This record gives sequence, structure tokens and C-alpha cells, in this order.
Amino acid sequence: MSIGSYKQFCPVAMAAEILCTRWTVVLLRELVAGSTRFNELRRGVPRMSPALLSQRLKDLEIAGIVARTASTSEAGIFEYHLTLSGRELGPIVEAFGVWGQRRIEADLSLQHLDVQLLMWDMRRNLNTTPMPRTRSVIQFVYPELSAAQRSWWLLVDPQDGVDLCSIDPGFDVDLYVSVDLRTMTAIWMGLDTVRAAVGSERMLLTGNQKLASAMQTWLGLSPFAKEQKLAS
Repeated sequence: MSIGSYKQFCPVAMAAEILCTRWTVVLLRELVAGSTRFNELRRGVPRMSPALLSQRLKDLEIAGIVARTASTSEAGIFEYHLTLSGRELGPIVEAFGVWGQRRIEADLSLQHLDVQLLMWDMRRNLNTTPMPRTRSVIQFVYPELSAAQRSWWLLVDPQDGVDLCSIDPGFDVDLYVSVDLRTMTAIWMGLDTVRAAVGSERMLLTGNQKLASAMQTWLGLSPFAKEQKLAS
């Protein structure tokens, strides 16, 4: 898989040759989180080129970590699923995230903002349980971003799940959320709260008051948000 080799019999070195190439652990994060199709994986690693993503998937397949299979629901579409060997990496990927949340300084983490990745992760982790039993449409507006990246829509349906749109889907909006990207990222990471952001006027909520008041409950946070920062 790697260009070079550590040329060591140590299992750590041999595992590193497979897992420590650029983007591999981040790609594994997406596979562990449940993404199976190429376009889903691309949305989870938006800064990774399609060519490199394709190569890394091939590398993981050769290593026996991923199996590529034809979709049973859509002709001509392939899916990528972790094998037993790949699923064994789940706790390792989780440990990376726990360590990063605990030990990397918040200011350093918040230097790397990506609205597409943030909204994709929010969609994936959103909790539909406290949401209304009918479809809810939440529009997020990031005023400081360019027009192409400024507006995003979460379509929440208790029956069909959650969809993310970057183009106006044409439905009435139940809740407007105006917030800067740094604040929203900090909330997603568990470094800030909706209440604090609203109180300091960094976030403006307009529309359905029940949705607004319950936002911290239904908002899809990072799976590592519960981890507290620790001193070095």
C-alpha cells in the first residue's frame, strides 16, 4: 500500500504501512460511521480528490479491510463494506478521535473549518427522537461565507430519516439558524452550546419555538463531544 516500507517485522510497523498513509484513517472513520457508497464517502472527505479516494479504497480492498460489492438496491452502483478485519479497526479509529478531542487544543481544532463536512456530520448524527412527527425543514445560514456555501437545509422526516441539501429544496422552512461557522463547529464539537451562542447573539434562531428550544437535544453533535479537554 505504501510507497516505502519500514522493513520491520514489528506488527506495529506492518500495520502502520497499511493504515498510516495519507487520508486512510480519515477514510476509515467514514466507513466505520456507516458510509458505503463512493459519493457518500466523498462527502465525508470533501478535501480528498476522487482519484486518491478510489486508490485508497483499492488499497484497503487488497489489504482485506474493505469488500467491494454490487448494490442490491440500485443497478450499476457499488458499495464498500468493512470486512471482519476492517470492523476490528473500529475501536482504534474511535481511540484516535477520543485522544484528539481530549488532547488537541480547541483553538487549533477550530482553525480547520469546513462547512460541507460539518453539515454532513450534523446530518448523520441528528437525533430525530425529539423532533415533530411530521417533516421539519431547518435552514442554516452562515453569513460570512460565499453565496455558494452560505445556505444549507436539513430535511428531517421521522419515517425517511435526514437529508442534506445545499440548494433550496423548495419547502417551507420551520426554523432558520443564522450563525457563524466557527461557532457552529464549536457547538458540534461540544466546545460551546446553543444556549451560550444564542445568549451572546452569535446565533439567531427564527421560527418554530419548540424546535428552537430543543435544538441542543436534536442537534447532531460529534460522537466525541462528550469527551472533556484534558491538560497536557
